[in-house]
Amino acid sequence: MENNSNEKLPMTIYDKTVKGREEIASRCYHLAPRVRSLLVMIDGRQTIEELLPKVAGLGMTAENVQALLDEGFIEARIVAREPEPEPVPPMPVTVAEQFRAAYEYYTRNIKPTLGMRGITLQLKVEKAATLDELRELRITFFEIAVRAKGRPAALQMRRELDEIFGLHEVAES
Repeated sequence: MENNSNEKLPMTIYDKTVKGREEIASRCYHLAPRVRSLLVMIDGRQTIEELLPKVAGLGMTAENVQALLDEGFIEARIVAREPEPEPVPPMPVTVAEQFRAAYEYYTRNIKPTLGMRGITLQLKVEKAATLDELRELRITFFEIAVRAKGRPAALQMRRELDEIFGLHEVAES
């Protein structure tokens, strides 16, 4: 199901009440240590689904959260959360096409950008047999390009390489 609207999704989070904060500060209500640990973990930002896996090792369950709620140590609040963005499918590029594009990018840019500093890098590009081997050279290329052409030009080249390798999403509208 695609959710392109700006609609926020309702969710229930739990936060400490004044009574809960008093227990944390002074132990005046004498909660059991494990239950008190659960109370400490409740921070007003997590849903029960996010919290329970973190306290499962203590033997805490939804019933323990409900007991804290019933006894007035915590309160439930309904808040709105941004929906998770739909994942962007990767560009339909084969590994062979990516390899060819990266290889061509390096060979087209190393000599004019790096000059004599790029000879060793060019040899490594020519020896590369896999896409991963070419991907490993991008940091070296970037570092030498910074020294040779300056940071802004090198960042632009890194963005172009990252696009070829699919290392970030291209945000064009």
